[in-house]
Formats: sequence, structure tokens, C-alpha cells
Amino acid sequence: MQAHRTETTLTEDGVLTLRDVPFRRGESVEVIVLPTPTPAAQGSRHPLRGAPVTYLSPTEPVEDAGWEAAG
Repeated sequence: MQAHRTETTLTEDGVLTLRDVPFRRGESVEVIVLPTPTPAAQGSRHPLRGAPVTYLSPTEPVEDAGWEAAG
């Protein structure tokens, strides 16, 4: 199965024109249309990704009170 990727901009609402695709007349093709992702407006969606993690006392036991849910 041959795949071809191309990007274009719609010039009219609801009308898509593709030119110079590497397929022949009469050949059946499947067309999937996806919008081009836009960059996030402000900040990252995952601001802590890649941030260093620091454990203050990783080997110290937890107090019994620390195990109980606040409620």
C-alpha cells in the first residue's frame, strides 16, 4: 500500500482540492482529512515534564498520621 502525505489550505469553506498526487485516474484512494495542530496558546500542556525530581528523605519512615486521609 502506497501512502502519500500532503498539506494544503482550503480556499473555500468545505472545498478541498488536491493536485499532483501520485495516483492514476480510476484508482481508488482513501482520503482522511485532519486539521493541522496549532501550537498551544500559552504555556505547555505538561509544564512539569522533564523537570528534575528531588526526594528530601526517601528512606525515612512515614508517620502513622501521614497515612490517614484528611477528612
